[in-house]
Amino acid sequence: MPDRVVVYVDAENTRMGARNAFFYREAHFTDGQFDPLAIGDLLVQRAPGDFDRELMQVRMYLGRPDARKHPKNYRAHMSQCAAWESAGVHVAWRPLRYPPDFPASKPQEKGIDVQLAVDLVTHAVSRYFDVAIVVSTDTDLRPALEWVALRTSPGPRVELAAWKSPTSNRRIHVEAPRRIWCHWLDLDDYKAVRDPTDYTRAQRS
Repeated sequence: MPDRVVVYVDAENTRMGARNAFFYREAHFTDGQFDPLAIGDLLVQRAPGDFDRELMQVRMYLGRPDARKHPKNYRAHMSQCAAWESAGVHVAWRPLRYPPDFPASKPQEKGIDVQLAVDLVTHAVSRYFDVAIVVSTDTDLRPALEWVALRTSPGPRVELAAWKSPTSNRRIHVEAPRRIWCHWLDLDDYKAVRDPTDYTRAQRS
């Protein structure tokens, strides 16, 4: 039986990571976007060794704009999430937190890393996956990654994925008896999973 793989994606962290790794100031606002299923398929194909794997699910974690405070962003966000969900992607969201001086200051994601971490640990305990691949460089996820790596052996395993370029090669460093495998994704990989859709226009089609 092939190993069941679930991919956990910190959506905004991954999008901004791609922008920082592969684009510059003149980047279009769609640069950094990616197709969740395409990145899931790519990661399953990159299994270390001769492991036989099957992609079971891709889970996207992200903040949701306020429909009244940020109507244009909200509509584009909902259009993008609808496209993901229609393709079979699980979308987990939490409302963005807006500062008192918005729009002078930008809204912030709150609780996304906690939700991802809780799901990762809960799913490991329930044996929801054989392999979890976490796509993020957020170090707040380290305790959850270490728990899965240390407490569930020889059960479910956890791996990482991160963008790599001459200017960016960040990953989460986890304290575990064995080094956690990291899938390094370069510019060619990004081009293979890129999503150029302008969701501000897609919402009106």
